[in-house]
Order: sequence, then structure tokens, then C-alpha cells
Amino acid sequence: MIKIIVDTNIVFSSLLNPANSIAEFLFNSGDCFEFYAPSFLRMEIEKHKGKLLKLSQLQEFELEEIKYIVFDQITFVHEELIPFEIWTESIHILKEIDSNDVPFLALSKYLEAILWTGDLKLQNGLSNKGFDNVYSFAQISMLRDRLRKM
Repeated sequence: MIKIIVDTNIVFSSLLNPANSIAEFLFNSGDCFEFYAPSFLRMEIEKHKGKLLKLSQLQEFELEEIKYIVFDQITFVHEELIPFEIWTESIHILKEIDSNDVPFLALSKYLEAILWTGDLKLQNGLSNKGFDNVYSFAQISMLRDRLRKM
């Protein structure tokens, strides 16, 4: 199984519309991928709960049900398990891109996993710094297709 780190915008998109292609991918890729996220993601989603409710036009109990289903696809890893050296390196890499993504990059490095993001600025910034283990939805979809043909 290939390990995939999902960032906040991937989960946000899945919660916003659980019938979209990103959510479908999360729900139907367990044969190829194991999904992970830092525990920090739970706080990020909670912080944006009002925005999610407004944009989705869901009732709070509906959003909570969807959140439970989406979170059930993800293994959450406590940040304190990640070695200090990886944190330091991740902070250095992301200081000019987006420091909010440090937990995701650190976890990706720690688990030697692909970082899946919908954030083009993050993807381009990491690629420019030599970190090529960051994938867009199109790239991760192509990888799944190749794996299923094997």
C-alpha cells in the first residue's frame, strides 16, 4: 500500500461536497492507498466549521455525519511522534511558502509518503525546493489507475 498524506483542502473539499470526485477518490481507493493526516487537521476543520456550514448549506448534524465518514478513511497521527529534525527541516522548506502546511510536510517526510494537495502554490513551491513527492488530484488519480492495471 502506498501512503498518502491528505491536507486540509482535500478534506475540506470532501466535506463540502461528499459526492465530488475528490471525496469519491477518498472513499474508493483503499485497495491502493492508505490515507494519513496529522491530528492538526481535525482542529483546522473545526476552525472552519462555520464556513463549511455556510458553503455546503448543510445542517450541523449532517456535516458531523459526513465528517465522521470522511475522517474514518484517514489515519490520524499525533504530531509529537515526528522527530524534531523533520520538523526543523519542514519549517525551513515552508517558511516562504505557507507555514500552516508544516505538519503535513513533516508527516509526509516522517512516513515517507506522498503529500496530496489541491494547493497549487504549495505544490509549485515544494517542487521548486526539490520536494517532488507532492501530488495534485490529477497525478494521484493517474497513479491509482496505473496501480489498478498492474
